[in-house]
Amino acid sequence: MNVLAKEQTKISVDDLKYISNTDLADLCYNTEQAIKAGGGFGWISVPPREALKKYWNGMLLVNTNKLIVGRLNGDIAGSMQLSFYPSNNEAQKKISRIQSHFVAPWARGYGLAKAMIDYAIVKSKENSKNSIQLDIRETQTAAIKLFESKGFVKWGENPVYAYVNGNPIKGCYYYKNI
Repeated sequence: MNVLAKEQTKISVDDLKYISNTDLADLCYNTEQAIKAGGGFGWISVPPREALKKYWNGMLLVNTNKLIVGRLNGDIAGSMQLSFYPSNNEAQKKISRIQSHFVAPWARGYGLAKAMIDYAIVKSKENSKNSIQLDIRETQTAAIKLFESKGFVKWGENPVYAYVNGNPIKGCYYYKNI
């Protein structure tokens, strides 16, 4: 088995405007792996592949969303949804939201999550946003640590943010002014 050293691994980040069949297969496979590892951005159990395909293809249909992907050596290994409020919401037009952020378990440790966050900040600034917000389950400790290291400030908690296996899970709310 060949293992690439981190020095030989190329990471890149972009936002998809079109999903090729290869990218769709990568997104679906890596979503399944992230869900199995406990970080499936809301899913607790792996849905049927057709549901995942519809989910990812549907992401591009919403004009207030950007589908940001992180790649290792050209293959999608993580994603993030960057959302903007619709034009009729003038009170929140300067705010973007990070949602559905994950990196496949096999691709962790290469700096891909940090690169996607940095890219989201750049895209938010390019779209005249002053603040980025997100919410996250308290069980996602590595992601929480990462967001805090990138300057996100915790402003609140919800003691019943989600239910996992019938048990309530606390959620944390973060923002970063940019």
